[in-house]
Amino acid sequence: MPDQQHSDAPQTDPAQTAALYDELLDIALEAARRAGTLLRDGRPADLGVAATKSSPIDVVTEMDIASEKLITGFIGERRPDDGFLGEEGASTDGTSGVRWVIDPVDGTVNYLYGLPSWSVSIAAEKDGEVVVGVVAAPMRGETYQAVLGRGAFNNGERIRHRPAPPLSQALLGTGFSYLAERRAAQAEVLRTLVPQVRDIRRGGSAAIDLCDVACGRLDAYYERGLNPWDLAAGALIAREAGALTGGRPGREAALELTLAASPELFAQLQPLLDELGAWHD
Repeated sequence: MPDQQHSDAPQTDPAQTAALYDELLDIALEAARRAGTLLRDGRPADLGVAATKSSPIDVVTEMDIASEKLITGFIGERRPDDGFLGEEGASTDGTSGVRWVIDPVDGTVNYLYGLPSWSVSIAAEKDGEVVVGVVAAPMRGETYQAVLGRGAFNNGERIRHRPAPPLSQALLGTGFSYLAERRAAQAEVLRTLVPQVRDIRRGGSAAIDLCDVACGRLDAYYERGLNPWDLAAGALIAREAGALTGGRPGREAALELTLAASPELFAQLQPLLDELGAWHD
């Protein structure tokens, strides 16, 4: 009789996993709703810069700090053993295997100037994999959400990416670094790319741009210099809407380069952006 192999690895209970994802989604939605309300209704008329980060134009406002404090406090009360990675400094390892990746105001410069394209981005990782993503865009009256394997939604309605047009008819979103040298390199990439596509949009919130790919308002989006909190939630939402996300060929979306597009358009843009050097300064 052949030997039977037994595994000592713990087996994952699908029902427990589903219940965990439901819990994480509910918490993310409520935290994003509360933070969005604070930011929308509590924005002072004389809002100013509280600090700068990578350069004098990479700004933080008092409301960024207040939003992150609200989010981490709300989540921490409900799941005290979870970890955090937040743009404005929240960083704890946790012991539960769950880590929250938070951008309390994605599109801070837009927010500072009173422009409507800003968002609250909250993702939950389980054992290093993003399993829940929520992006709230209060000035749009929209909240995007996704759970791994369950599809993507905007205000409760399922969303899908736009079928791929030819590259020459594609509307692309992008963004620019706050570092002068990198901005110059990005402008050179754009100079070559613009004649090959329908047009370019620069919205100012990476999370919203990724959600715009998810719901068909953009055909593709690319940017160099995104941090985990910029892309974690939005990239999951884009993938669950049927788009592909990645970086350079064979690599995941990362600081080096992030690209999101329908599979057919992704296959055209990824080698083109690589050839144009969109991944380096």
